[in-house]
Amino acid sequence: MKNTFLILAMLITATAAKSQVAIGKPAVSNTSVSLEFADTENKGMILPYVENKSSITENGTIIYDVTDYKVKYLKDNSWFDMSVDATGAASIAIQTTKTENTAAKSAIGTNGATDGTAGVLVLSDSDKAMILPRVASPHLNIINPASGMMVYDLTKKQIAVYNGTVWSFWKP
Repeated sequence: MKNTFLILAMLITATAAKSQVAIGKPAVSNTSVSLEFADTENKGMILPYVENKSSITENGTIIYDVTDYKVKYLKDNSWFDMSVDATGAASIAIQTTKTENTAAKSAIGTNGATDGTAGVLVLSDSDKAMILPRVASPHLNIINPASGMMVYDLTKKQIAVYNGTVWSFWKP
């Protein structure tokens, strides 16, 4: 009986180790997806608000930099501006009275439990990607966007980021 329970527990763990996450929908669209959002509502993903990015070293990191109110990503150890517009705004009053838990982390992927990459949300698979929330014309359809919001614009076929004042559309 103990062996049967142990084998069953290992199978359940192995199935869960695939670590594909769908938010707002029953399942991801295909096996190449780590994290996918439903595109049935006009909602976006809010990026982490960062006051001091000096200790961030992982290329590919995307943040909302509250020092200049811009969405940025780290590429080749240099920060690139995705907001374009410099008139951003955000209130970080709610977080300034809190103590940061530097060990807080969620990892999605087959090696998520052992992945040592620093970050709040780490997608650890090397063969899967994240699908951003998809919204047609977010500047028209997201009524009250939050600073640091990021979506994929289905109309313009571009990434859209909100800096707290205006939307910027980014296409590599």
